[in-house]
Amino acid sequence: MEPTTSLEAVPVTPRLHLLDHSVGQSYLWRDGAGPTAELTLVDAGWAGSADRTEAAIRAAGEDPSRLARIVLTHCHRDHVGAAGELAARHGAEIVAHRLDAPYVRGELSVPAPDLLDWELPLWEHGLTVPEAPPTRVDREVADGEELGFGDGAVAVHAPGHTPGSLGIHLPRHGVLFAGDTVAAVRGVTLGVFHVDRALALASMRRFAALRPSVLCCGHGAPVTEGAAELLERAAAGGAGLG
Repeated sequence: MEPTTSLEAVPVTPRLHLLDHSVGQSYLWRDGAGPTAELTLVDAGWAGSADRTEAAIRAAGEDPSRLARIVLTHCHRDHVGAAGELAARHGAEIVAHRLDAPYVRGELSVPAPDLLDWELPLWEHGLTVPEAPPTRVDREVADGEELGFGDGAVAVHAPGHTPGSLGIHLPRHGVLFAGDTVAAVRGVTLGVFHVDRALALASMRRFAALRPSVLCCGHGAPVTEGAAELLERAAAGGAGLG
């Protein structure tokens, strides 16, 4: 499978855009405005999609040269693929949780998920995304560390999908980037392809306790209405656990 010919930058809030890669997605956050603007990309899409990502950033009215950091929610190929190329072009810092960093760098093989039967065809489809090249990690973070953007974005360790899956919480804006721990494809549910499903559910419940007003998942449209209640209901019910 080749990357799509274009990426649309879909506004979520005045400072936040969704970039949909068809399998997986990334998010663009802006701090400041005009010549002082600083951009953060949460996840980076497929290998080979850097040109398309830059075009989408421009379509959102932003300058790709202002890309300051790329924060990876986890080590899967549809989230890491273009991170290295984009960072090299624009001098951006690549950030990941310390437990997923060795997978991102290619020092260890990405851990295989514990797949349910109904997940098998979805997993096979996901593997048609180009494999991510070994990618540098400039900053390894742990739970509770501030990430340097979004007026106090905080790293939330969310193990289960992968050992070092990461949520990014912007408490002043009510925004939560949940990576693939949570999905919003058919309502808000536990995501798929977890290394440890029970642990992923516990991480989802931790996310629910943050009561975000905007929920941004790795798959599915951002949830901007009733996000806290929908997430809390899904977490309490163990949605998607089996």
